[in-house]
Amino acid sequence: MMFNTKMTPVASAVAMAISAVAVSMAPGVASAGKTAGTYVTGDFHNHTTCSDGSISMQMLVKKSTDKVDTPWGLDWFVQAGHGGNGNRNCSLVEDESVATPAYPVVEGKGPTTTWANSIGAAAVKGNASNGTPLSSQSNPSMWRWQSIQEISYPIAEYLTALKGVPVFMGMESVVSGHEHTSMSVITGQLPAEIDHAGLPTGPGYTPLGNAAALAQWSYCFDRNDSDNSRGAGQSWDCSVPGSLNAADANWNATAAKLTNNSGEAGHLKTVEGVKWMAKYHPNASYYVPAHLERAGPFNPSGSNGFNIEHLRNFNNAAPRVAFGFESQPGHGASSDRGEYYPDRNNFGGKRWDSVGGTTWGGTGVYAAQIGGVWDALLGEGRNWWFFASSDWHNRGSFGTHDVRSTQDFYPGEYQRDFVMVRNGSDKVRPQAIVDGLRSGNSFASSGQLIDRLGFVACASYKGLAARTNASVERLALNAAMANTDTDVAGCATMGEKLSVRPGAEIVVAIVVRDPSGTNYSPYSFPNPSLAQVGITQPMNAPELDHVDVIRGMVTGYKQPASADYAGAWPDDWVENADMARVPAAAKNTTAAVIKTFNDGTWASVAGNPEYKSMVFRIPAVAASQYIRLRGSNLPAGVPYETDDKGNPLADVYTNAGSNNRAIAPLSIPCKASGSNVPGNDVTHTASMTKIDGCPNHLPVVNGQKMVAYDVAAWADLWFYSNPIFIEVANSTQVAGVK
Repeated sequence: MMFNTKMTPVASAVAMAISAVAVSMAPGVASAGKTAGTYVTGDFHNHTTCSDGSISMQMLVKKSTDKVDTPWGLDWFVQAGHGGNGNRNCSLVEDESVATPAYPVVEGKGPTTTWANSIGAAAVKGNASNGTPLSSQSNPSMWRWQSIQEISYPIAEYLTALKGVPVFMGMESVVSGHEHTSMSVITGQLPAEIDHAGLPTGPGYTPLGNAAALAQWSYCFDRNDSDNSRGAGQSWDCSVPGSLNAADANWNATAAKLTNNSGEAGHLKTVEGVKWMAKYHPNASYYVPAHLERAGPFNPSGSNGFNIEHLRNFNNAAPRVAFGFESQPGHGASSDRGEYYPDRNNFGGKRWDSVGGTTWGGTGVYAAQIGGVWDALLGEGRNWWFFASSDWHNRGSFGTHDVRSTQDFYPGEYQRDFVMVRNGSDKVRPQAIVDGLRSGNSFASSGQLIDRLGFVACASYKGLAARTNASVERLALNAAMANTDTDVAGCATMGEKLSVRPGAEIVVAIVVRDPSGTNYSPYSFPNPSLAQVGITQPMNAPELDHVDVIRGMVTGYKQPASADYAGAWPDDWVENADMARVPAAAKNTTAAVIKTFNDGTWASVAGNPEYKSMVFRIPAVAASQYIRLRGSNLPAGVPYETDDKGNPLADVYTNAGSNNRAIAPLSIPCKASGSNVPGNDVTHTASMTKIDGCPNHLPVVNGQKMVAYDVAAWADLWFYSNPIFIEVANSTQVAGVK
């Protein structure tokens, strides 16, 4: 974050030439070809007490979108929560800080109060798994479909109208045959009429919109929903046109839905759920597998992870719905980062690691490993995009308002998705957000490492169609400074396809903003990971060290019947991370870093040194390909963090959990002492002075504090961009991307 103005003579000249025109670009500018838009930040995977979170919806929305008390406020927010059912009433607020006229404090009750002790057992709808009405139980749990439809959605709509920030409902589905997926069906949610509706002055709110479509999907396809009431009088039918439906042996006629929930049959049910979304809500839904490496490989006899063939099946069935994954999971401050660890899972009488064994720089191995699963999917020319999430539940050993964490970060506090939302002059609405997610025009960054990105590739031909490096660099800088993208014939950005003739030169320009000042880390002491290599850099003022450009070739879709369509990532990856062990289906051997930029090779823009500008050419292209970016605050060769090529190392070296098989003890000491190091029993809030010494909740080994929990996360930051595809005429078609 603390900017560096060192430039080479050539880079300095380029920066001076392009800086003058950049500042005139207005935010959201677009030509007639694209609706104007900006990159806006959000989160779509988090939890309240309506599932297994620790706080009310109102508190989570405040913590996630407020720009004063919690200054990381997001621009849009999807409240998720697990499918299935829950016992607590998340509409009840904790205290006056989140009370509103429609949802005031109820004396003696809060967000952990049961449904029976708040709205009464008689108001709980649907049936238990044995078919008896839940309302007949003394302390029933409410099906998620009801809580979405009748409890959470009205709060989301009300808070949207009250705060002016779009808050809508999604879900973390408990997936038949697999683990979890972040998804939503936004049909009916946040109609424009709420902009002009009067808000209540007393308790209660009647919404103008609804979340009935999302509620129905939850009833029909979530693995943990065994209700057979068809929506308690709503006559829901889970049939999918063109499928077996009632002719399927797993169809329950009373419930009007499939009941196969595990293994191969469960996967087939999940594919039906994706097909249902594509049929009935093709533009108003998304389906993004969450922390998909965590539960190990696919279990044909249970419900565990996702292999690459399952991602292909989803994308084949509904490419406009199933278009990416959360390979940068939440739970970043957990004792085992992302809650990934060796020997985490047990099925088939065998212990299985999380795929990859752990996260790698906070990212799952499917995306962190160059040439791995993500590159395999991109190498087919698929629209398959990278996302991050908070997966907020709680602060672990700390309270709601403490800035330290041994479990989770709030949405927007640590990692966030920057998504191009083309809303023109209108307000940011759910449809524009979902369209933005689908477009692939997005990037994810942790720890506020970067907060602007212009990434442009343009075709250049000999003669009149030639483009200079400076002209393309100008496009990228204009876009980054205006927080938008570019719309120029013969050029493309993230999530797009650049179609060129054989022999074209591709001019690639990258501009990032490494914002000056501090980020949202509560720690101001020097980064202990960088201290190992003699670099003194405050934890809350990270600097972008380098940007890698990764390229892979596109060879076309793999067919379901082919031998290289399916394959599980090998176990014991931490001990033996050898790409030769990875099946052909799950890798792209052409993927590699083709360019690395740092403060010796990028240009710090004159007058705006937060912006770093980079440009290069790919000569005489003959085959279809893609390029994508990653960057970090860590240079190559940081012990226990990066290898000698700058790739992230396994996070087991900073994981304090007990599941590392003793193969990787805590390895990075935290030695900084300070005058402001509060006790673990003293609440330290965002408004207080930064903590200037190693915190007391770090584990101690032989008398030495060691890096783990939130300190490990704030020390180790990365950003990932989505790709630009280059389709060369007479080469492989990039079929999945426009």
